[in-house]
Amino acid sequence: MSNVKLAVIYYSSTGTNYKLAQWAEEAAKEAGAEVKLVRVEELAPKAAIASNPAWEKHMEETKDVPTVTLGDLEWADAYLFSIPTRFGNVPAQMKQFLDTTGGLWFNGKLANKVVSAMSSASNAHGGQEQTVLALYTTMMHWGAIIAAPGYTDQSAFTSGGNPYGTSVTVDQEGNMVEDVEAAVKHQAKRTVQVAEAVKNGLQ
Repeated sequence: MSNVKLAVIYYSSTGTNYKLAQWAEEAAKEAGAEVKLVRVEELAPKAAIASNPAWEKHMEETKDVPTVTLGDLEWADAYLFSIPTRFGNVPAQMKQFLDTTGGLWFNGKLANKVVSAMSSASNAHGGQEQTVLALYTTMMHWGAIIAAPGYTDQSAFTSGGNPYGTSVTVDQEGNMVEDVEAAVKHQAKRTVQVAEAVKNGLQ
């Protein structure tokens, strides 16, 4: 019985979702998974990035993180996404990558993959839940299996209570308002656990 292969796929402009992805990577490895931490390619114009020192700094700090490929999707048994909200929707950078997956989808390569997602926003009601649900819409088209955290751990009640996927509010200084580390790690371990059950059941 081989270990679950998990791709932790994130987009982050100033670092919040990168941190969430790192916590998820750590927990998934503790759960016995083989993990790839990868980012989607930045598409924003240089002028926009340069206008925000935190954005520019984060890009430089994470330039060596591998960029996600379609091969990563085919390799993995499960995916854990972490993305900020953009007007209650998926960021263009992530959406552009998802829009390149048609060939894999057409050939059934994305069916039965286990998926879970996390998000962030600068306002507690700024679209965090909707962003996770918008991402899941694509996954349902793939035929993927959603492993939402629900309320399967006490950490859900101390991290904001989002049952669809852990989410966090970020203040104007870039600090996380809620304490979500435990919730992220539980969600990652749960995703691995569900993926193990699916993988073993299909063998």
